[in-house]
This record gives sequence, structure tokens and C-alpha cells, in this order.
Amino acid sequence: MRISAKADYAVRAAIHLAANAAGERPTKGEAVATGQGIPMKFLENILGDLRHAGLVRSQRGADGGYWLNRPADAISVADVIRAVDGPLASVRGQRPEDVPYEGAAEPLQRVWIAVRHNLRAVLETVTLADLASGELPADIVKLADDPEAWVTR
Repeated sequence: MRISAKADYAVRAAIHLAANAAGERPTKGEAVATGQGIPMKFLENILGDLRHAGLVRSQRGADGGYWLNRPADAISVADVIRAVDGPLASVRGQRPEDVPYEGAAEPLQRVWIAVRHNLRAVLETVTLADLASGELPADIVKLADDPEAWVTR
């Protein structure tokens, strides 16, 4: 899986908002950009995508800024990625179940579907609250702690 810069920045921005969710005041875009090292123009587009997806709300003005639109424990990493990049797994821009294969390649469709299932198993499990608190689900920690997970191939 290739994680785009936009998806990485969007998740980081959303975690930043989750970490500041206890405050009564919205978080300024500049604070997110500075805190996460995200170019402001890029962040504005990302926050617009997150707002359009209903994950973030905003308020204009001197006291304005951004909040999560739902509790941080109700927003998964998958939700954020889908908001900025679309489906988690596609084959040539289509859902894996919609891509026909013939002959010897026919089993490939099931491989792509299994890949999507495993992506979902991780990305739909981890919430912004998990990340903001630094307390990841045990099964995610177990996967990441496997030495094989750290081997680049």
C-alpha cells in the first residue's frame, strides 16, 4: 500500500485536532500546520476535504478554527484516508470485486480482495483517540511488534 502525502498529512492533522479536542476553543489551522510540519496551503485543502466528509467542522473569525465533528473515538484512520484519497484499495481505479480476470489470472481478484480486507482490519480499528492517547489496540501493537513487520523487502 502506498500512503500518499495527503493521507499522511490528513491523519496527522486529525490526530492534532483529537489531541486538542478537550479544549473549549477550536484549533487554529496555523497551529496544526506548525505543530505537524504541514504546509499551510496543503493543510487548507486537506481540512476542506475533511470538512466536506463531515469529519471536521470549522468556524471563521478571530476565535475561529477547527474541531472534530465527531468524538475522536468514532473516527478511524480509514475514515480520514477515505475522505482525502477515496477507497482504501482499488485496482485500476475500480473496486476489486468489479475487476474481471480470466484464465490463469482469475484467482488474482481474491488476492486483491484479501489485501483490502487486511487494510480495513488495521485502518478501521485504529481511531484518532487511540493515536492521540498513544494507546493503540493490542492487536495492532502485536502486529507492529513482529520483527518481520520492520523488514523492508
